[in-house]
Amino acid sequence: MNLPKPFEEKMRALLKTDYEKYLKCFEEERHYGLRVNTNKISVEEFLKIAPWSLEPIPWIQNGFYYDGDVIQPAKHPYYFAGLYYLQEPSAMTPADRLPVVPGEKVLDLCAAPGGKATELGAKLKGEGLLAANDISASRAKGLLKNLELFGIGNLLVLNEEPGKLSGVFENFFDKILIDAPCSGEGMFRKDKKMIKAWEEHGPAYFSKIQRSIIVQAASMLKPGGMMLYSTCTFDQSENEQVISWLLEQCPEFEICEMEGYEGFSHGIGNGVQAENADLEKTVRIFPHRMKGEGHFLALLKKNGEIPEKEAPGKARAFESRMPVELEEFLQSIKRPFDRTRLEIHGERVYYMPEGIPQKKKLRFLRTGLLLGELKKNRFEPSQALAMYLKREEYPYILNFPCEDERVVKYLKGETLEVSDLVSDTEKGWYLVCVDGYSLGFGKLLNGMLKNKYLPGWRWQSVR
Repeated sequence: MNLPKPFEEKMRALLKTDYEKYLKCFEEERHYGLRVNTNKISVEEFLKIAPWSLEPIPWIQNGFYYDGDVIQPAKHPYYFAGLYYLQEPSAMTPADRLPVVPGEKVLDLCAAPGGKATELGAKLKGEGLLAANDISASRAKGLLKNLELFGIGNLLVLNEEPGKLSGVFENFFDKILIDAPCSGEGMFRKDKKMIKAWEEHGPAYFSKIQRSIIVQAASMLKPGGMMLYSTCTFDQSENEQVISWLLEQCPEFEICEMEGYEGFSHGIGNGVQAENADLEKTVRIFPHRMKGEGHFLALLKKNGEIPEKEAPGKARAFESRMPVELEEFLQSIKRPFDRTRLEIHGERVYYMPEGIPQKKKLRFLRTGLLLGELKKNRFEPSQALAMYLKREEYPYILNFPCEDERVVKYLKGETLEVSDLVSDTEKGWYLVCVDGYSLGFGKLLNGMLKNKYLPGWRWQSVR
C-alpha cells in the first residue's frame, strides 16, 4: 500500500506508538458485513434460516460478519426479499447509535445508497416519517430502491441541496443523521481508489462543505432532538473541528455520550478554538483496534424548550370518490389504510405519511408508499406495496421454498407454471413469497402466473 506522504506524516502524529499497528492492518483482508432488516424479521428468526455461517459484530445487535471470499449474499433470494443489507461493519454504527423510536420524524440528510437510511426506517417500525435525501439524482434512485426493498412505506425520498431543505423543515425533525461527504481516509484499505480521490480533494476541500451542511441540519432539528454526525475519515478538520464549529455557531447544542464498545477510541479534545474536553465524548474507530474500517461519530443534542406535541392536522377529505377497483383491492389487505392519507396523481396512488408539511418546490423521487396504478377498470399493485406487505396481510399467496427453482425464475421475470399450488379456476393478483417473505406480485390465470416483478430489480441486474 503506497500511502501519500502527507497522510503518513499526519497519521504518525495522530497515532504515535500505534502507527506501526495501523500500517500492519493494510496486510489484512477487509471485513464484510450483513445487517438484518428487523422491519421484516427478527435476528433470532433470521439466524434459523440463514444459509451461511455468520459471526456477530459485537457492537451491532443485528450485524454480522461473513466470509466475502466464499459467500455471495447479493445473489440469494433472501436478499431480494429485503431480509438484510450488505454494509461495511463500521458503517453500521451511526444509524445504530442514533436513538430512533417509532413515531418520530427522522432525516437522513446524505442518505445514498441507503445503508443508514434503511436501518433508521426499520427502527421506526412503520410509524412516523423517514425523510431520506441525497444531492445526487442517480444515487437517490438507488436509495429509493433500497428503502422500498426494505418494506419502508412512511418515507419521503428527496434530491435536494441541504440549504433548500432547511427552508421547508425548520425545527421539524426529532432525529437527524448526517453521514457527511468526506475525504475517505478511513476507507483506504477497503478501496484503494480512495487514495487517488484524496489526492484530488483532501480534507481542506471537504471540511468547508461539512461545516455548511451541519449548520443547515441544525436548523431542521427540534429543540430536544438529537443529531448524529459521522464521517469515514481521520482528519481532525473534518471531525472534531466541524463539531467545534457547530458548537460555536449554535451554542444550544451539546455533545452527548453514546453507547460504548471496547474497541472505540475517544475523540481528540483540541479543536481549532480553545480545548474542549467534551470532544472526547465523540468516537473514533480505527481499523487496527477493531474489525472495521475507519470512522468518526459525534452524537449531539439541541437544547431549548421542547415544543408541545402538535395537534393532528385536519384530515383531508378524499378529493373524489374512491375508484371501485382501488377500494376492492384495499379491502382485501389485512392492514388498515387511512383513506384520508391516500393521494392520486395521474394513474398513480400513494399512501402518505402522517404529519408532513405542505410539499413546496422540492425535488421528490417518492412521497409516501406507492400503492400502484389505476388502469382502465383495474388496479395494478406496485412492487413497493409487495415489499411493504407481510405474508399474513394478503389473502392470495404463492409461497415457494428457497430451493424451488421457480424462485429464481420469478426473480428473472419469467412466467411460472403453478398448477400444483392453485386450482385452474383461481385467478387475480397473487403475492409471491420465498419461505414466507414477499418478493413481488404476479397475475394468475389458468394455473400460470404472469410475472409482475419490477424489471429494474430482476436477478440479472446483480450479475
